Amino acid sequence: MKKKLVSFGMAAMMAASLAACGGSKPAETTAAAGDAETTAAAEGAETEAAAGAEGGTLKVGVIGPLTGAGAAYGNAVANGAELAAKEINEAGGINGMNVEVKAEDDENDPEKSINAYNTLKDWGMQVLDGPTTSKPCIAVGAEAESDNMFLITPSGSAVECVATDNAFRVCFADPDQGTASAKYIGENKMATKIAIIYDSSTEYSSGIREAFVAEAANQGLEIVADEAFTADSNTDFSVQLDKAKDAGAELVFLPIYYQEASIILKQAHDKEFAPIFFGCDGMDGILSVENFDTSLAEGLMLLTPFSTTEESSKAFTEAYVAAYGIEPNQFAADSYDAVYAIKAAAEKAGVTADMSASDICDALKPAMTEISIDGLTGSDMVWNANGEPNKAPKAVKIVNGEYEMQ
Repeated sequence: MKKKLVSFGMAAMMAASLAACGGSKPAETTAAAGDAETTAAAEGAETEAAAGAEGGTLKVGVIGPLTGAGAAYGNAVANGAELAAKEINEAGGINGMNVEVKAEDDENDPEKSINAYNTLKDWGMQVLDGPTTSKPCIAVGAEAESDNMFLITPSGSAVECVATDNAFRVCFADPDQGTASAKYIGENKMATKIAIIYDSSTEYSSGIREAFVAEAANQGLEIVADEAFTADSNTDFSVQLDKAKDAGAELVFLPIYYQEASIILKQAHDKEFAPIFFGCDGMDGILSVENFDTSLAEGLMLLTPFSTTEESSKAFTEAYVAAYGIEPNQFAADSYDAVYAIKAAAEKAGVTADMSASDICDALKPAMTEISIDGLTGSDMVWNANGEPNKAPKAVKIVNGEYEMQ
């Protein structure tokens, strides 16, 4: 097992280059329109490879929460993989192989994620795009290491998600997000008095918060309130907001997922507390929360490597909307890029459909460090042997209910 070190060098690069990066443009893609969650949950988001492919079929499994509170993430990941596979197949496949994608629901639960992994193994999975979230990814990672199954998680950001040499990721690691956020706030002089509200029961939130606090000291930022909640206390944030308000916080850093953030924004509004709110990639999806007044998110900022407002994302966004009736979020773009990374590495390594999953893993591991792709979430994207990507993030601000690049 390889040991992971926090990528401070990459974090410095991230903060220094918070500018737009190019993305690949998918060809025109059509699919049956319908609600993303219903389609993915009911159908398993399985992409049927065209019959008669000369090179056979490469089976790519996807794991994520297709139902439940995290469904916006899991369905986006399933849909992004599906669109990438369809596009690749229409362009001739990978080394003559068609790509077949099948998604399984883990409900954001580690044990269920392992069950989903085993189901996909029974199906004949040769490569895994997932799991989507950190705790399930860590749990499945141990199984994948034992099986020598190649794993590329689109959005599992905890350091431990890529703790083994068969595991890579598309998104940034939690520490890098925390460091980059503090640098962005400090270098752009957004505020000096900062409050943090984080979920101490998740590796994602705790990891970002820890790195943010460390870098805040270097940026001259004063942490005036540092308040935690857990999965068992994520509906009433009165105490945390009162402490932030009483401490004179000018900005509230929210390294949390969008569901809790939507509640915090509503309760802050009710308290007439209107600081700047700043989040990370888990915030992406807040505009799609059911029954959420999106005007409450006006002015919210977040770091993300993807925005539908970029010209480079236009074709992908149009194809995604046509297929699923909803705009893609970062998770869809991450998964799309993950499948294209698999394609590039498989072509580099000469992977064929008749190879075992273990042999494919052995071939892909070194190839991943030799490829570069222009993806939706970054141009000239490369990976190191620790499974970490090197690319530049972007900052976006919600203005009039839309993401606006900063």
